[in-house]
Amino acid sequence: MDQKGFIKHVFPGGNTTKGFVSFYDNILFQEDAKKIIILKGGPGVGKSSFMKKISERFCNLGYNLEHHHCSSDNNALDGIVITDLKIAILDGTAPHVVDPINPGAIDEILNLGEYWNEEGIRKNKDRIMSIHKEVGRLFKKAYNYLAAGAAIYEAWANTERLALNQSKLNLKSWELLESIFEKYPVKNQIGKDRHLFGTAITPNGLTEYLHTIIGTSKNVYIIKDSPGASAKQLMNRIHNEAVIKGFYVECYHSPIDVDKIEDILIPELDCAITVSNDYHKAKVLPTNVVDLTTCLEESIYRPLQAEIDRDKKLFDDLLQRAIASIQKAKKAHDELESYYIPSMDFEKINDVLENTVKKIMTFVE
Repeated sequence: MDQKGFIKHVFPGGNTTKGFVSFYDNILFQEDAKKIIILKGGPGVGKSSFMKKISERFCNLGYNLEHHHCSSDNNALDGIVITDLKIAILDGTAPHVVDPINPGAIDEILNLGEYWNEEGIRKNKDRIMSIHKEVGRLFKKAYNYLAAGAAIYEAWANTERLALNQSKLNLKSWELLESIFEKYPVKNQIGKDRHLFGTAITPNGLTEYLHTIIGTSKNVYIIKDSPGASAKQLMNRIHNEAVIKGFYVECYHSPIDVDKIEDILIPELDCAITVSNDYHKAKVLPTNVVDLTTCLEESIYRPLQAEIDRDKKLFDDLLQRAIASIQKAKKAHDELESYYIPSMDFEKINDVLENTVKKIMTFVE
């Protein structure tokens, strides 16, 4: 291969209004995988760096990859997939514990904790335990803020929905479904879907790499929505229709409303559909735009404006409080790593890395 591979950036888990939600079983399906390597070991043992180095090697060889970012530190990786080879390397530690399903046949464990000086770590035992407790407390606080935010968001949506002209929204939804699917009959096969996050609530705020997910599609549909003129039902219909017709579909969920799909990718149609609002906005050029907010009747909406603005302000405040707690948790976690890093034998881990590269290369045809 003469040129570098392409890297798609996603989140396999997320800090959400329902707490931490994991789609780790969707990183690479067992039935599709040739190899899944599960990394074990504590914080600071180099799991993310290990995956980044492997990714760089294979990207430079021209292979396409996925980077699965950590929502609690979006600069760190929770997994990579070498998509062309159907091989994944995952961080299998808490809060997203992954254990082998088909050990030996597909799954393999690499315990990087074998290469630490346990005595050096043990002398900081009390501080390590204290930090673990503090990190847990801060995430619980963040999830309390997000849960409270979800209630306010629902109140905001209910108020705004009073102005919704449902008939207009139904018409726009039908026209979009026709535009995407009218040329394609139902196949004599079952469709398949995959679920991840395209946006995450991270220490850096709402973070997305959507241009790497949908930006390469030839046909990009942008659906403008708001809490009261939501694209949630429409996106569910698009997802269901695609699966019924036998297509492979990638669905990317909202961390604010986990049940809401905000991005859909249908590779066979070279088509992507993405929702656009104040909390989710892809930096891509659309080929089609559908604006559901025009289904809000101005004469009804205007008297509700002040009430809606108050709800939005309160929701934004709770979201920022959650982000601040996640930032504090990351800072504490960084300190936690500092007690492990000096006790690691990274030369031996580099040897493990080289052996892993050689093992992966045996799958190259």
